[in-house]
Amino acid sequence: MLSVKHNEPVEFTEETLSKFAEIVARYPEGKQKSALLPVLHEVQATYGWLSAPAMDSVAAYLNIEPIEVYEVATFYTMFFLQPQGKYALEVCRTGPCCLVGAERIMKHIEKRLGVKEGEVTPDGLFSWRGVECLAACGYGPVLQIGPEYTFYENLTEESVDKLIEELTEKAKS
Repeated sequence: MLSVKHNEPVEFTEETLSKFAEIVARYPEGKQKSALLPVLHEVQATYGWLSAPAMDSVAAYLNIEPIEVYEVATFYTMFFLQPQGKYALEVCRTGPCCLVGAERIMKHIEKRLGVKEGEVTPDGLFSWRGVECLAACGYGPVLQIGPEYTFYENLTEESVDKLIEELTEKAKS
């Protein structure tokens, strides 16, 4: 994954531009804005998040206004507008999950990782946030881990600790 800072200009690699071209080719001539979502996914997969300069570069590539990119990126929670940890823990915070302990799990993650919601651990491995429904209401509390979006259900403090330990070990190997 490439690294990019908040205000650092972004110039896409030839490989990334080639992927963009493949994506845009799926849509009718003059309708390149239709490629915005998959292009943003590609940028996020490359850089880990969507900086304003990266979104500006996407707008220029697609020949649309930057605000059109910002509107989409800020609407969908799947896009990260801040740098994330290698493992982005996303805990469902809607009613059904909260009824079975999601708020307790979020407090535990904050304490265990030593960072508040939206922050990244000093080693760069973890970040976490509460998100809207993950469509697993019968299995709450539930979290997903990006960027692969693996789901973990029926969470307890112990299962969260085990998960964090496993991911930490995985990152070391």
